[in-house]
Amino acid sequence: MIKFNKPIDFDGVQFCTELQNQGVKINDYTSPFLDDNNDFWLDIDTKDIAKAQQVLDAHIPQPKPEPTIVEKLASVGLSIDDLKAALGL
Repeated sequence: MIKFNKPIDFDGVQFCTELQNQGVKINDYTSPFLDDNNDFWLDIDTKDIAKAQQVLDAHIPQPKPEPTIVEKLASVGLSIDDLKAALGL
């Protein structure tokens, strides 16, 4: 059994299907298994750990990039020129 960290809102059935599509054989009788620490266990061959982690990483939401100044101004209906005018520049 190999332990992985489980992402929030994770669909284990979908994950196992994607692993099988990548050629990773999963022991259906013993895995997937979620323990009390929210660790996700899979009974897979050690040679498939990297494949499993790659599929799992694809399910981890990426943080949104910080909005630019232009985007922040646009969200309140302003532009750089509006800001310059308001500052007297």
